[in-house]
Amino acid sequence: MKLVSKLSLLFVFSTPFITEAQQTDVYINDKQDYNKAIVLYKEKQFQAAQILFDKVKNNSSDEEINADCDFYIANCAIRTNQQGADALMESFIENHPTSTKQNEAYLGVAQYYFAQGNYTQSLKWYENIHEENLSAQEMDRVNFHRGYANFSTKNNAEAKKYLNKVSNSQEYGNQAKYYLGYLAYEGDNYQEANELFGQVSDQDKYKEKMGYFQADMNFKLGNFQKAIDLGEPQLKKSTALEKSELSKIIGESYFNLKKYDKALPYLLAYKGKNGKWTNTDFYQLGYTYYQQKDYENAISQFNKIIEGNDYISQNAYYHLAESYLKTDKKQQAFNAFKTASEMNFDTKIQEDAYLNYVKLSYEIGNPYQSTPEVIKAFMDKYPTNVNNAELKSLLINSYITSKNYSEALVLLEKNKTPENKAAYQKVTFYRGLEIYTDGKYQEAYALFKKSLTENKDAKITARATFWKGECEYSLDQFSEAVLTYKQFLALPAAASVPENKNVNYNLGYAYFKIKEYENAIPYYQAHINANKEDKNRLTDAYLRMADCNYISSKYWPAMDAYNKAIELKCVDADYAAFQKGMSYGFVNKNDRKIEDLSKFITTYSTSQYLDDALYELGSTYENTDQDTKAIETFDKLVNNHKNSSYVPKALLKEGIIYYNADKDQQALTKFKKLVADYPNSPESLEAVSNAKSIYVNSGKVDEYAAWVKTLSFVNVTDAELDEDMYVAAEKQYIANNAKQAISGFTNYLAQFPSGKYALKVHFYLAQLYFADKLEKNAIPHYEYVMNQSRNEFTEQALVRLSEIHLKEKNCEAAIPVLKRLETDAEYPQNVTFAQSNLMKCYYEKQDYPNSEIYSDKVLKNPKVEDKIKSDAQIIIARSAIKTNNEVKAKEAYAKLQKIAKGELAAEALYYDAYFKNKEGKFDASNKVVEKYAATYSGYKFFAAKSLIIMAKNYYGLKDGFQAVEILQSVIDNFSEFADVVAEAQTELDRIKTEEAKTNSSITK
Repeated sequence: MKLVSKLSLLFVFSTPFITEAQQTDVYINDKQDYNKAIVLYKEKQFQAAQILFDKVKNNSSDEEINADCDFYIANCAIRTNQQGADALMESFIENHPTSTKQNEAYLGVAQYYFAQGNYTQSLKWYENIHEENLSAQEMDRVNFHRGYANFSTKNNAEAKKYLNKVSNSQEYGNQAKYYLGYLAYEGDNYQEANELFGQVSDQDKYKEKMGYFQADMNFKLGNFQKAIDLGEPQLKKSTALEKSELSKIIGESYFNLKKYDKALPYLLAYKGKNGKWTNTDFYQLGYTYYQQKDYENAISQFNKIIEGNDYISQNAYYHLAESYLKTDKKQQAFNAFKTASEMNFDTKIQEDAYLNYVKLSYEIGNPYQSTPEVIKAFMDKYPTNVNNAELKSLLINSYITSKNYSEALVLLEKNKTPENKAAYQKVTFYRGLEIYTDGKYQEAYALFKKSLTENKDAKITARATFWKGECEYSLDQFSEAVLTYKQFLALPAAASVPENKNVNYNLGYAYFKIKEYENAIPYYQAHINANKEDKNRLTDAYLRMADCNYISSKYWPAMDAYNKAIELKCVDADYAAFQKGMSYGFVNKNDRKIEDLSKFITTYSTSQYLDDALYELGSTYENTDQDTKAIETFDKLVNNHKNSSYVPKALLKEGIIYYNADKDQQALTKFKKLVADYPNSPESLEAVSNAKSIYVNSGKVDEYAAWVKTLSFVNVTDAELDEDMYVAAEKQYIANNAKQAISGFTNYLAQFPSGKYALKVHFYLAQLYFADKLEKNAIPHYEYVMNQSRNEFTEQALVRLSEIHLKEKNCEAAIPVLKRLETDAEYPQNVTFAQSNLMKCYYEKQDYPNSEIYSDKVLKNPKVEDKIKSDAQIIIARSAIKTNNEVKAKEAYAKLQKIAKGELAAEALYYDAYFKNKEGKFDASNKVVEKYAATYSGYKFFAAKSLIIMAKNYYGLKDGFQAVEILQSVIDNFSEFADVVAEAQTELDRIKTEEAKTNSSITK
């Protein structure tokens, strides 16, 4: 009645026109809809139920029914995953605080989310339940759900708390013990885990799941056989992931039991964590192969251990090194022993690895440190090592065998002990040879002198003596060189060293340089008698011996020697033929001289001595009164060789021939052409004098006076004073009184800046200043000579001027002088000098096309020595590298390798390795780098770059360890080359990034 009257009252106020009967019908219908909604809810038709509950709520004014409808509407929304379902339930709880369904709401939603696997939401709702309103059965369910939900969300402490509450529950006890066991397993509490798992082990439901955990726990407890026994039966029932993990457990258990043959298939079946292995994984598989003597496969696993820095890594690197040695890969073993020796986790392994590293350094060379330094460091660190007696012997020998003479010398200078004296003698000698090859003659000289202070090895003493003489010769100290070469010949050991082959030849040249030609002859002859196989040097010896006889007026012996040179068909056959022809003139055989020179002009039409031959032939015709032939020959010279220094001489001779034949007009034409084209030349002064005679004799003095006034170099009124001042200064010059000569010549130019001796004075002043190392003072005087028409001093002035500019590294100024020298030079060595320096200057200016043009010119010259050929090839190669023409660079470096020495040879060897790497020939490239380390390690820049190539090779060969260790060593040991270190770091980062894809132990 209360409810009815209340409803009636409400309807009275809200719907005054509805009758009482109608009110009763509404109530009955709502009740029916509500009950129908409940049925739908229980049947899990949540969407339909929700609609009905919503309808009932909208029609009902009963507060309790409305509260229930809100409850069910929210529940239906949650169960159908509607947006805002949470808010509906929270609204129900807030709006109906006294509803009896509050606890049911919390519990229902929590259990719903739990069933859906949304454990975070489930726990949120469980937090609000009132436990005192729950039955014991409901309480067990709540505790288990809360325990499992916390377990699933990794809140292990809370999980344990709730699971422990139901561990003795009849319904949930077994499940709780299983998960508590798992938590104990996860927390490495294997004793507790085993105990809990044991309590549910009879449950098939858990038995399968626990197999893996129990195998793993026994493995971790050191019960390896039990781990195997539990794990092997479990393999067939496992998922792919579990199978991989179980294989690892079983394989590692066999490994720990030293049953390597049984361990192998299981270790191979392991797939890693997320596809990645650790350094330990690689070590175990590698060591398993190692124990079975399968060294290649052991290497393939050990070398994947990158950046290892623990006991296992040290052990792995040591066994990797041993595996390399077993497969005769000493270079690789060297790096692995080095790495193991730098770790101190196992001091016994460290010492043994260090010892092997030292021995391999001695045997194959050390690219990072000098071998003597490595040996000495080991002996200092391990003074009681039983191998130290042997190492002491190796230390002394290593100063020589390491070939890193520069560093060996530093160490020896610090340790001048008696037992090191023999090594010191050899190292100073070999370092001197290196420096000499690089053209540093003064430094080499000092080293050879140091070597000679220790007379421990007679052969080294002899060789050092010879090379001391070579330095003196290269430094233009020819008299000293003569004495030193003779000292060498007097040594008993001289006959047994390679230098003995060329000492007579060199001694002949030293006498030749100091113009003691008679003394030079027997030494050239001695060389000829003993050395017939070197055709080029044999030819040169004949030529120089011939020259000495020629200069000494022994023309028949000279001609005999020239003939021998011609018979050898050498590159200087034209010179020999010309000189032979000249010799006939000195023995009054002018007819034979004419015959030979005429034959020469026909046979050697491109010879650089062609202008010489024409001039001498014309002069011989003149001397034998064959004037017509003389004029014809001189005309050929004048017309075809305009830049020859013989042209003014030929013009003068033609003028004189015409003058003597009373052909005054033709004579004047020649004299005037000479004066016009070659003013200031000595010949032009004589031409003026002869022309004067013609004019005077013909009574045309006024014509002469008018002509001579146009000539700046002729001062008729001051001629006598001009002559006197020059002669006075020249006397001081001839007497080697440099200061007085400079003063006299300077005064002459002040008085007669265009005097008839101005050309000579400028040249002599330049020479004096140059000799006194006042090159800047010499420049304007050489330039004066150079800027005059071709004269007898032109070539020397061009050589000296270019030398000055080159010394100052002023290529801008040097290039035009060198180009003029190339064109005007008569001596072949000066043409070579010009071309070789032009190629260098153009290279310095980064004008690579011109640089290559001149390099090609140098290489086409058959008379060029190997040192200059090396320079040409290196410039071609470097220019090609700069212009990215690697095909040409490769060809040039290959040619360079055949002839180069010292630093250029080192560079060529590096590029050999570089190109082989680019072609994918990794093994071949590494062999080249190994050769570099053994031969040229003293050249640090390319040594460091070669190591980067070696690292790339090893990575190409799938040896990541070698690549990483070598690159790290470059970074650690070559800090003086910042660009090389940067390149090594870039390559190291690239490799580590790549390796990190399969190795989880690598940190990038």
